[in-house]
Amino acid sequence: MEIDGKTRTCGLLGNPVEHTLSPMIHNTLAERLGHDLVYVPFLVEKGRLGEAVAGAAALQLLGLNVTVPYKSEVIAHLREIDGLAEDIGAVNTLVRCAGGYKGYNTDMEGLYRAMESEGIRIRGESVILLGAGGAARAVAYLCAVKGADKVWMLNRTLEKARTVAEEVNGKVGRAVICPMSTADHRMLPEGKYLAIQGTSVGLAPNTEDAAITDDTFYEKIHTGFDLIYSPWETKFMRLVKAHGGEAYNGLKMLLYQGVIAYELWNDVRVSEEDAQAVYDRLRDRFR
Repeated sequence: MEIDGKTRTCGLLGNPVEHTLSPMIHNTLAERLGHDLVYVPFLVEKGRLGEAVAGAAALQLLGLNVTVPYKSEVIAHLREIDGLAEDIGAVNTLVRCAGGYKGYNTDMEGLYRAMESEGIRIRGESVILLGAGGAARAVAYLCAVKGADKVWMLNRTLEKARTVAEEVNGKVGRAVICPMSTADHRMLPEGKYLAIQGTSVGLAPNTEDAAITDDTFYEKIHTGFDLIYSPWETKFMRLVKAHGGEAYNGLKMLLYQGVIAYELWNDVRVSEEDAQAVYDRLRDRFR
């Protein structure tokens, strides 16, 4: 594409940003939809996030994504915040508004679209959620608002899981999130579960690790969804499959959280055909 004075700029604020796949998502969408837009990553040093947001506003950047470690910290630098992002306590997308940016969280809806695209349902399901960090907190909220019957939140630190459960249960008005220590996983009620892996266990270089390795745990899982997308197949996924379950990685979540951000910036609806084209390009990076 030809870049000139009419070209709009979007980007990513984070640290690190060297290995992000977001430019591939947004620049591919801009190419397919014929938008005069470029997307670039911006490395933001610790303590300089406020300057970065103010600078982006001064430079008239159309929109931004925000990644680790700034998804919560950025809230203090926004003019407005969407209700969902406020409830989750994390923002990953900034959209221009009067005097600055409005913050949104597209991670949750991105995961929901990803699961829908694979035919995975949440309503009425018994769910196991591994982890109680920022990503897992958003997943817990998603499961609660999308009608999960019960969500067993397993975390190494029980107190952290209890805190998240209290927050989410309070916001949705029902006791749907049940905290449990990972070490106590054998106390899970009998049945078949949808399991969502929301920890960082399994990321490189520790690709042979899993939060739980006990075979009896995986015998209870009919479908496993790992938020990790690199490696392509995590040990969690391999264990789910070895015990007869279906398993998926987080690449489609990455795709759809980006798609939703693109839709917010450009006031468009991205077709499934265009989303699939971007996914195919992303997937080729791992094949």
